[in-house]
Amino acid sequence: MPENNSDVANEVLEEGNSQVYELGYLLVPTIKEEDMPISYGNLKELVSSFRGAVIADEMPKMINLSYTMSKVISNVRNKFSTAYFGWVKFTMDSQKVLELKKNLDLDPNFIRFLILKTVKENTIAAKRFIRGDIYKKPKTKKTAENETALPINKEEIDKEIEALIAA
Repeated sequence: MPENNSDVANEVLEEGNSQVYELGYLLVPTIKEEDMPISYGNLKELVSSFRGAVIADEMPKMINLSYTMSKVISNVRNKFSTAYFGWVKFTMDSQKVLELKKNLDLDPNFIRFLILKTVKENTIAAKRFIRGDIYKKPKTKKTAENETALPINKEEIDKEIEALIAA
């Protein structure tokens, strides 16, 4: 008998044409904070009901969206600027994924979702550097060797200043 989720995932992968998938999703912000574990649990049960095995997951967290998204719920167009973002990595039979997608399409709590084929290994991205710091050319220090000093002629400078003032 499997001891944990990774053992179940290994058994599902060995059975046949199962693949590893990752589901990223945005849930409507109208769900109460205290009801979020229930919605999250329902999603994991839905994956399990299609003989899927959860490998890794993250509880949805409230985020600000980069742009306003709209979703028609009960014939009313709703606009959202915040949402709960979460993800689940799981193994499932390739043919069952389409059925899972159909069920998620019908759920009014999902603003958007994306199902991707992925690998079982940990794919958490490392922290990114700020692009501006990476691509800036290093500043060279000015030394006496780099500079070629031009002689200053005070009379020419005075003439140019007078011409600018007269203009």
